[in-house]
Amino acid sequence: MDPSLAETGVAGLDDVLGGGLPRDRLHLVQGDPGAGKTTLGLQYLLAGAARGESTLFISLSETKAEIEAVAQSHGWSLADVALFELSALEQTRSLEQETTLFELSEVELQHTTRTLLGHIEQVKPQRVVFDSLSEIRLLSQSSLRYRRQLLALKQFFSGKNSTVLLLDDRTSEEGDPQLQSLAHGVLVMEQVAPLYGEDRRRLRVVKMRARKYRGGFHDFAIRTGGLEVFPRLVAAEHHADFEPHTISSGLQPLDQLLGGGIDRGTSTLITGPAGTGKSVLALQYAMASARRGECTAMFCFDEGLPTLFSRARAMGMDLPGEIEAGRVMLQRIDPAEMGPGEFSWLMRRVVEEKKARVVVIDSLNGYLNAMPEYRLLSMQMHELLTYLGQQGVASILVLAQHGILGSMKSPVDVSYLADTVILLRFFEAGGRIRKAVSVVKKRSSLHEDTIRELVLGREGLQVGDVLRDFTGVLTGVPRFGGQLGDLIEK
Repeated sequence: MDPSLAETGVAGLDDVLGGGLPRDRLHLVQGDPGAGKTTLGLQYLLAGAARGESTLFISLSETKAEIEAVAQSHGWSLADVALFELSALEQTRSLEQETTLFELSEVELQHTTRTLLGHIEQVKPQRVVFDSLSEIRLLSQSSLRYRRQLLALKQFFSGKNSTVLLLDDRTSEEGDPQLQSLAHGVLVMEQVAPLYGEDRRRLRVVKMRARKYRGGFHDFAIRTGGLEVFPRLVAAEHHADFEPHTISSGLQPLDQLLGGGIDRGTSTLITGPAGTGKSVLALQYAMASARRGECTAMFCFDEGLPTLFSRARAMGMDLPGEIEAGRVMLQRIDPAEMGPGEFSWLMRRVVEEKKARVVVIDSLNGYLNAMPEYRLLSMQMHELLTYLGQQGVASILVLAQHGILGSMKSPVDVSYLADTVILLRFFEAGGRIRKAVSVVKKRSSLHEDTIRELVLGREGLQVGDVLRDFTGVLTGVPRFGGQLGDLIEK
């Protein structure tokens, strides 16, 4: 821990800041009401109190009872945090007893400032939080007086070994740069209401003098226990040494189709219309990995877990047993409640802490369609896949195409991101609806250019011989010109 930095009490935020806030400086936290400024301020003070530092929370707008209620909702005790409430009622009574020729607002501002500075001199805190500056702005009435008050406050703390957080609710005019120009560091917190689902929160470090930090927006959530920040994933920062080798599906014909299997450190896209067996094929790789003793992580966006268990059981796969043994980690993801930044952070924890070697995302449709406002989600997916590849993880993505037969389209084009693309199709033969599998792309090695039949049954997955007598299978409208001898009997 760098002694020149003050930890904020939020691990993800410290990561974004490069270790924490520079000590003995004045920092600004801006955000609309409800963005989480007060919660962050309390976490910052509690982190200092845990290190034996003296702390002070100055509430200019909320009562002491309200602040304590916030702390209690997170299970915190403020016993080691000095809490000062500037009661408007006490100020009014004091002012009523004064006889002055000055305007009431000017006298009230002087009285407020004098009271605050006097209390700070008594406590001598190493960490201070002002919540919020809107009261001082209102009392100042003019931008010139407001700036002078802030300059005086900054000069007051100079040399007092205090690291100060100023919380501002951004009630000033749009684009007012006064606060940001005075502060050593500026952090902006935002709360965004999507078209559907839980509110999304994100933050950004606008500036931090003489410090390198991770720029851009970073998602965060407020949960019981405080803020949890999910730093933006930068794949270039994460490299791990691994030995390249091929991963088997457990089915020799499928491995042959793929030129031996899929390679560690690559991404595989399984695409096709609904019902062709994409999820089962991804599950086949997950179970094969688990049987080899490797850790596999599956993230399900569309299918409910009971349905997945039932399907695996019908295919002769003991998915619950592998989960109980700890070789498969299965998590149901609700994209209406989780943002892309949190999902990337969850993926990092699984890979770095649980050492997952195979990761399945089923499917991209639910993830993408639930967040139409995230236009750069493809870029975020590229960063995620690059990170997984650099960690030596074999990632498997499932994407459903629109339509059943004929012209089919994907909701988003991510085929260029994947190293391997497996295409599934329906075809009709002998009065039955059948399925076909083919590999249309593999960057890491050669692969078969054939189309084979795929059968899902109680014996599990089966991959048949080459469909030599069919044409047009990939178009979804095949034509038959031979015998049915090469097909698997059902």
